[in-house]
Amino acid sequence: MSYTALYRKFRPTTFEEVRGQDHIVTTLKNQIQAGRIGHAYLFCGTRGTGKTTIAKILARAVNCENPKDGSPCNECAACRAILDGVSTNVIEIDAASNNGVDNIREIREEVSYRPTQGRYKVYIIDEVHMLSTGAFNALLKTLEEPPEYVIFILATTEVNKIPVTILSRCQRYDFRRITIDTIAGRLQELMEREGVEAEEKAVRYVARAADGSMRDALSLLDQCIAFYLGQKLTYDKVLDVLGTVDTEVFSRLLRRALDRDAAGCIRILEEMVVRGREMGQFVNDFTWYLRNLLLVKSSDELEDVLDVSTENLRQLKEESTMVELPALMRYIRIFSDLSGQIRYSSQKRILVEIALIRLCRPQMENDSSSLLERIRTLEEKMERGIPVQEAGGAAHRGADMTEQARQPAEAEAPAVQKAAPEDLKRIREQWRKIVNQTTPPLKIYLQEAVPKYDGNTGESRLFVELSDRTACLYVNRPEKIAELEEAIRTVVGKAAQVEIVLAGEGNRRGLSEIPVEELLREEVQMPVEIEDDPESEYE
Repeated sequence: MSYTALYRKFRPTTFEEVRGQDHIVTTLKNQIQAGRIGHAYLFCGTRGTGKTTIAKILARAVNCENPKDGSPCNECAACRAILDGVSTNVIEIDAASNNGVDNIREIREEVSYRPTQGRYKVYIIDEVHMLSTGAFNALLKTLEEPPEYVIFILATTEVNKIPVTILSRCQRYDFRRITIDTIAGRLQELMEREGVEAEEKAVRYVARAADGSMRDALSLLDQCIAFYLGQKLTYDKVLDVLGTVDTEVFSRLLRRALDRDAAGCIRILEEMVVRGREMGQFVNDFTWYLRNLLLVKSSDELEDVLDVSTENLRQLKEESTMVELPALMRYIRIFSDLSGQIRYSSQKRILVEIALIRLCRPQMENDSSSLLERIRTLEEKMERGIPVQEAGGAAHRGADMTEQARQPAEAEAPAVQKAAPEDLKRIREQWRKIVNQTTPPLKIYLQEAVPKYDGNTGESRLFVELSDRTACLYVNRPEKIAELEEAIRTVVGKAAQVEIVLAGEGNRRGLSEIPVEELLREEVQMPVEIEDDPESEYE
């Protein structure tokens, strides 16, 4: 005899055996006991939650000769015929392959004939949202006023695609995702009946991987048992079969990301690839891990919604103190976006590697969360006394810059000659070198800055114009201005008074750009001539 899959072998045959849908089971049993049976039902919900199973139980219950508390006896002739699939009173239709108008017309013709056995003729239309518009229109009249001996049970996973005219003619029942506890309990019960030994941790992981679907859970369990036939099912064995990753790996990966160790993250990913872990499942599981971390950090009252062991909860609490909320939200955003991209990609590993590098390199992004992460990283380095400058000779200046910034800008003015108006041109020509003397993130903000002067007064003050308000607020701080003035003194040898302005501000509309002939020559590495254009205007 051929093997029967677990989800078929242990499919519930009575309402009492159904798990996780008590609100629907109770309502249907009460209707059957009170004789208040409807003519059209709509069962909607995610896959594997019991829609078709309950539809078949209901079909037997309404035709059962000896119902017990609203459930079918499964022993009378009507129940046995339906269970064996030979009854002409229960017609199952797959709307995915029978979705035309002609198929519905056949139903309209058949409903005129009374049932040959039992009291009701039950039509179960699965995936009803796949019907064409014409088929829905053809079904409307029959669905609204069917013969008294006809019951329609429509099942769908996408209720949003059902026309309102159909919805209004049916009793709607929404099937909920089944909880992990309920699925785990059912799996443990069935494994005892099958004589299979398994760790509780392994069973709960299978239940969580099923994502609320009892059928998926039984299919995954069937797969695990078959792979390790005759052996005890352990947590590690389940991970091997499903190609998933232990939470200990997620913990190591998070700590590498917090340390900005991109190479370490890539090495961990390489370990998972060698062990045959599936990249899409890894992304989903790591996103879930970050979600749990976010809930733990947000509030102690949310611990009851986390399906984790006491040991894992303790580890989550420890790691929640190591990461800030903005950074954690950024991590979740990156991997949530990745989960939508990786499904259809042929280069899944490359996408995951890019995402891990983005976790470790917030400077690759320009949004506000990345900016906060970069500032936090800079502050940590300064607290530990690590130089933040990278270019030769600049690291020493970066370490001493904080102390220099506290000193008034006028302290060194007597030792260095003040810049004359003509010296502003040299500052403009050497602007790139000046910017490179500063420390991140100031250096990054100054890349887009434009040095200008006041053409009306002719004063030697240097105005640094920024187009981004956030950047302007960051740069326009005494210590940052002092750092920029120090860089100007280092490169040009003259002291310039710097003022930060935001582009478009009304009080500085008369600022003019400093000529850049020499700068252009440096960029193109060839002679440059600037021709006067009387029709052009400069700010």
